[in-house]
Formats: sequence, structure tokens, C-alpha cells
Amino acid sequence: MRSSSNPVFSSLSTDSARGATQFGAAGRGAFQQGQYGQPGYGAQAGYGAQAGYGAQAGYGAPQAAADTRPMTIDDVVAKTGITLGVIGVVGLIAYFLSVDMGLAMPLLLVGGIGGLITVLVATFGRKMDSAPVTLTYAAFEGLFIGAVSHIFTFNIAGADAAAVIGQAILGTFGVFAGMLFVYKTGAVRVTPKFTRFMTAALIGVLVLMVGNLFGALLFGFNPLRDGGVMAIIFSLVCIGLAAFSFLLDFDNADRLVRAGAPAKMAWGVALGLAVTLVWLYVEILRLMSYFRE
Repeated sequence: MRSSSNPVFSSLSTDSARGATQFGAAGRGAFQQGQYGQPGYGAQAGYGAQAGYGAQAGYGAPQAAADTRPMTIDDVVAKTGITLGVIGVVGLIAYFLSVDMGLAMPLLLVGGIGGLITVLVATFGRKMDSAPVTLTYAAFEGLFIGAVSHIFTFNIAGADAAAVIGQAILGTFGVFAGMLFVYKTGAVRVTPKFTRFMTAALIGVLVLMVGNLFGALLFGFNPLRDGGVMAIIFSLVCIGLAAFSFLLDFDNADRLVRAGAPAKMAWGVALGLAVTLVWLYVEILRLMSYFRE
């Protein structure tokens, strides 16, 4: 199974490949038992009467069946919708707190750092199937989104600021829908070569971002974020990379479904998609703020 440049999806793919595709149905049972401590989903307890998969009340079989059933597209849609709903509600609250109480920078720092730590915990702490982790990330990113939306539009009148933010949101979901159409029609195929290219490009952009940040902090040199021609070009590049990252995200989600990954992993898929959506929204809003200025 190909890994994604998105670290969340990369970890999901690794788990799915080890636990689902290599060993078939019996392997999925062993994987799920080791991963979640569930009693015998086809591994030791069996599918039938020997260990009573669903026969003995002491095993909590109905809940076990719900937790270990294969993931579906409906699971991905539902969990992603919940995650984005939390981001939206918290973001709206954070935006008004930033406007009315001047809390933009504290909320920005708390949300940004908290979101980063949560993604690292999900990725390296093997918590990709955790609803609390994904929803915690959504809450932190809501704080970040609300604060950054105010910062990028603080010099625009109230009604116009709301219009700019609304256009950025529409643009974000428009790109998402467009890339989903591209993926479903096969207009751009996700091949190993495409994945390697995207990974290299994203690493390059990350290095440039970090270098620009240190340059701005140490020397006041900020060419990639100062609103000039180079900053506009860089934002367009970031928007393009974020858009094509959706193809990798869709491909990995599709492979997880086909591999029969546990339904809980839909929370990890939702987390991965939310990471890309937040990045795309911030870059679109940043670009729009350049032209407004």
C-alpha cells in the first residue's frame, strides 16, 4: 500500500497494510485484537459458537462488533463532517473573541501549538483511531482558524471581512469538491511516482517555510509572507500542493476501505482530511488578504 505525504494517512496506511492486507480475514482479526484488545474477531475466539462472538453477554459483543466492523465511506463522511463541524463552531467563537476582546495572538498560539502536538500524538502515539484525539485537534484548529481569520482581515471593514472569510471558505470546499471529482474520474492517477513527487514538493515547501520564519524572527527578512510578488507566487504554490494533496488523501482513504480497516480508523481519515483543509483555507485567505491590502 502506498503511503501518503500526509503523516496521518501514512500511519493509517502502515497499520492497515500490516493488519489487513497481508493476512486476509484472519490477519485482520489478529490485528484488531492486538490493536484494540478486542476478543477474537476471527483470530482466537472464532466467528462462531466456540468463543461466542455475540453469544456471551460478558464479552460485550454488540459493542465489539460495532467497533471492529470494516470501515465504509459513510463512516468517513460522518466522522469528517463531525470534525469539520467542531472546527467551524469553535472557529466562529474564537473569531468573535479575537474581534471583541483582542485575543487573536493568544488563541493563535494555543490553537496552532495544540493542533501540532495533537497531530504528533495521533501519528507517533498510534492514536489514529481515536475520536477524542481527532476532536481535540478540531477544537485546537478551531481556535487557530478563528484567530488567523481575524488577523488576515483586521484592516477590512466588518461586512467586507465576513465576505472575504466566506469566499475563502467557499474556495476551500470548491477545491475539495473539484479534486474529489478529479480523483473519481481518474483524470489524475495517484501513482508511486506522483506520490514521491508530492512528498518531495511538500518537504521542500516545509523547509522554505521554516527558513522564512527564522529569517523573519532573526533578521526581519520575510520575502515569502510579506505580500509581495514572491509571497503571492509562494501562496499559489502552497494552494496547488494542498489541492493535489487531496488526491493522496482520497487514495489512502479508499485503500483503507478496500483493505477492511476497522471502522474506528475513519476518525484518522477525518483527521488527515482536516489537516489538508485547514492548510488550504489558511493559504487561500492569506492570498486574498494580499490583494485586499
